[in-house]
Amino acid sequence: MADAEIDYAAVFQGLPGMVALLTPDLVYADVNEEYLRMSGRTREQVVDRFLFDVFPDNPNDPAATGMRNLETSLRRVLSTGERDAMALQRYDVESTACPGEWEQRYWSPVNAPVLGPDGEVVLLVHRVEEVTELIRARVGAGGGRTRVLEAELYTRARELQELNDRLRSAHAREREVALALQDAMLPTRRQRARHKIAVRYRPAVGSLNVCGDWYDVVDLVGGNRIGVSVGDVVGHGLAAAGVMGQLRSALSATSRVAAGPAEALDVLGRYANVVDGAESATAVTTFVDFDRLTITYSSAGHPPPALVHPDGRVEFLDRATDPPLDARPDPMRRPQATTGFSRGSTLVLYTDGLVERRREDIDTGLARLADSLLRHLDTDPEALADAVLLELLPHGGATDDTALIIVRL
Repeated sequence: MADAEIDYAAVFQGLPGMVALLTPDLVYADVNEEYLRMSGRTREQVVDRFLFDVFPDNPNDPAATGMRNLETSLRRVLSTGERDAMALQRYDVESTACPGEWEQRYWSPVNAPVLGPDGEVVLLVHRVEEVTELIRARVGAGGGRTRVLEAELYTRARELQELNDRLRSAHAREREVALALQDAMLPTRRQRARHKIAVRYRPAVGSLNVCGDWYDVVDLVGGNRIGVSVGDVVGHGLAAAGVMGQLRSALSATSRVAAGPAEALDVLGRYANVVDGAESATAVTTFVDFDRLTITYSSAGHPPPALVHPDGRVEFLDRATDPPLDARPDPMRRPQATTGFSRGSTLVLYTDGLVERRREDIDTGLARLADSLLRHLDTDPEALADAVLLELLPHGGATDDTALIIVRL
């Protein structure tokens, strides 16, 4: 049956569970028949009214938290754009037949976003399952025991809700710290003013928005030269971000005094051997000489940078690849190679989240990257970075983090 033949309004009204649609201002946009039946309200009493004017907390219960918990969940969905399943809630409802009398009710709510074309939340789906009778039925006719079980379940649900709130607060604090570390990786304003540089970071689906991927741009001693690097530390969260920060800082400092990228990675590899959490970390660094029009590079187990020439040729810098940073107990001298470039070329460094896919050869991902770079050959670095991420990252979100840095040479 074609979509045009389906009466979705009728489908919504016929849903067997209680479902309401709320605006971002928490005003009822619509409710289905089951929602009205179970709540004992008419459509006129609900639609176009503020949620908590229709269902306030029980004023006779000073410990009531249902309204606050529900609002917190809905605001969370609005800010994150992600579904939120709440713990069991006690949320008393005022009787419509006897105003001033409140009925003790238990609910299991789930709140989900409806996204508009721009990715913003335009509606909230509020689905509710009433479980009051179910709780009571679990213990049969034992009245006193029923009340004890209700109280126990409610207490445990509130404890779970409070624990979830504490965990979310802790994750939020961790995210703030981790994002500060991520922000510190941006090239300085002076470097961005001198060179056309675009940087991007995309976290994996479900991560805390920062992990172990990093990038760096440093001014090198002697001549018109810069060092451009990316790296990847295994893991997520603050632990990986801390290791990332150590390795990035070490490579940044070493690059300024090293004779070349191979020597810089030699020193970094020795350092990685004594850093907990640096196991299997990878990195690639390039020394760009704008006077000689050369790029000297070395890789420690990392995907090869791409050099896009003005004539449309994509060259992957893969002639100086060695194992990851801590692969050898006694590090050996790493290889390096040099290639030339013309004015207007584009250097692209990235982490494996951009090109690697499960059950797919890495060459397929590299070919996909080359095709994308060629399609946007004449665009500026900022637009190019956005286009590459849009075309290469899965629309549902990547399963690995991605760092990307683009330099117009």
